[in-house]
Amino acid sequence: MLKYTPPLDDIRFNLEVFGYPALIAALPKLADFDLDTAMALLGEYSNYCANVLYPLNQKADQQGLHFDGATGAVTTPDGFKEAYKGWVDAGFGGLAHSAEHGGGGAPFTLAVLGSEILIACNKSFSMCPGLTTGLIDALEAHGTDEQKHRFLGKLITGEWSGTMCLTEPQCGTDLGLLTTRAEPRGDGSYTLRGTKIWITFGEHDLTENIVHLVLARLPDAPPGIKGISAFLVPKLLDDGSFNHISCGGLEHKMGIHASPTCVINIDGAQGWMLGEAHKGMRSMFVMMNAARLNVGIEGVALAEAAYQAALTFAKDRRQSRSLNPARQEAGQAADNILVHPDVRRMLLNIKATNEALRGLVAMIALAYDTMLHHPDAAERAAAEDRVALMTPIIKSFGSERGFLNVSEAMQVMGGAGFTTDWPVEQHLRDVRIAMIYEGTNHIQALDLVGRKLPLGGGRLLQQFAAEVTATIEQASAVPSLAAYAQALGKEAGRLTNTTMELMGKAMADAEEVGAAASNYLNQVAINTLGYVWLKQLLYLEGQPDSAQKRGKHQTARWFFEGVLPEAALYAKRVSVGKAPLMDADVDLL
Repeated sequence: MLKYTPPLDDIRFNLEVFGYPALIAALPKLADFDLDTAMALLGEYSNYCANVLYPLNQKADQQGLHFDGATGAVTTPDGFKEAYKGWVDAGFGGLAHSAEHGGGGAPFTLAVLGSEILIACNKSFSMCPGLTTGLIDALEAHGTDEQKHRFLGKLITGEWSGTMCLTEPQCGTDLGLLTTRAEPRGDGSYTLRGTKIWITFGEHDLTENIVHLVLARLPDAPPGIKGISAFLVPKLLDDGSFNHISCGGLEHKMGIHASPTCVINIDGAQGWMLGEAHKGMRSMFVMMNAARLNVGIEGVALAEAAYQAALTFAKDRRQSRSLNPARQEAGQAADNILVHPDVRRMLLNIKATNEALRGLVAMIALAYDTMLHHPDAAERAAAEDRVALMTPIIKSFGSERGFLNVSEAMQVMGGAGFTTDWPVEQHLRDVRIAMIYEGTNHIQALDLVGRKLPLGGGRLLQQFAAEVTATIEQASAVPSLAAYAQALGKEAGRLTNTTMELMGKAMADAEEVGAAASNYLNQVAINTLGYVWLKQLLYLEGQPDSAQKRGKHQTARWFFEGVLPEAALYAKRVSVGKAPLMDADVDLL
């Protein structure tokens, strides 16, 4: 059976590049998790994922889930219950959560980088602990002491799992349209009624209880999004009785077949408000911001798994003769497909973007730890700005490029990639949802342009642009990097012009933002990946010659010469504006 090799060497490399050792040295709370300890933990984590969860992945996809219409029970595929128990027993789910409530107390960064390996090995399985983590974050940020005491311990250890219940049949992105109601019971709790759809792991057999975070309206709620409150609604009450929140059916999906996506019926369930009345979106966004980072990682994870499969295939496959006679192998009817330029183009497209995206994930994760733990208020504020700016970029571009990279891996393999003999067709189906959920990619682009760019008079992008400029100047002084620095400098200048042009249009016509935002986000993303590559190459300047160093330089060359030019195309598309779109006669579409 094909094996997946966790990219631990590249993870360690990116931790070094983006300053993990220095950050840990500045955070006494996390002093026990130096780089060697961190990598040892990730090694154990990776072994479990690769040896237990990866072998279940294809089998679970093919077996799927069983829904009992009479009882509402959902049975997960063979092996999932045992794998989840092993996961819980090892403490992997609570790795970065509070030790006070049974967690491991590790840096957030380790959980984030570990999640790439978990998702690559079994994306469907990963979604249960992933949603639970989001609920834990919301509880820690907005829960009362009583709520934390009641729920956190069992959620952190994995004895219970969590969900977030947002979407309803009539509202997805526009949550202001939701109609689920919450009536006060007179004892500090509420009675909830409504229907939620597309609820990940809303019902399953892995844990004895499920705690749902439900968005609903109080009787006196103002209309729209300002009238939404958040409620904790457990499947089972403290006495073990059923709480009238149940699964009414499963969605039949393109991918993630082993992850139950549920219709959840709420028929008089008892719930407890999380946070303040009419301010439930605060609690939900705590969950969603971390979830959006995780969705971007899904693209990185499945692209890595697909790349490994495609490279394994390509090293063995012979088709046609090389276009260069000097590369043709004597005595063979055909050459290995790695002699063909287009095969190398596709493999390098994946490798060059995915390794930069992994670096971007490390950078964001370390900013999270700085924001959460650094003693200096200025450092925390700068980190918060970095997270705010980069979250829509990693969610949108990470998922979009991840899908394209998995598709390129399939193309490398030809017809074999389209069959279930290889895992790439499943990876393609599984990763496609990442561009849709946790806020569609266009919503991320609107967030970037409409909220993040104007914030503080443009402070977020200006601060990052200054850092990019400093890195370009530093790289310009290194002969082997000067051409790359010049290329990124040209694109950074183009991005400044595009930003000014777009902001000018936005002041006059909001539709111009809607027409340009997605292409603008991609232009920012390509520039950001160029910055990540320069940071990696500058770090390598002080390192001795090695296969890793040569490989990084080789891959970076393709990025700067073959991928970075895409930024100019996105800039051109931004400049087109709304006219060709909004002038179109919809009757002719």
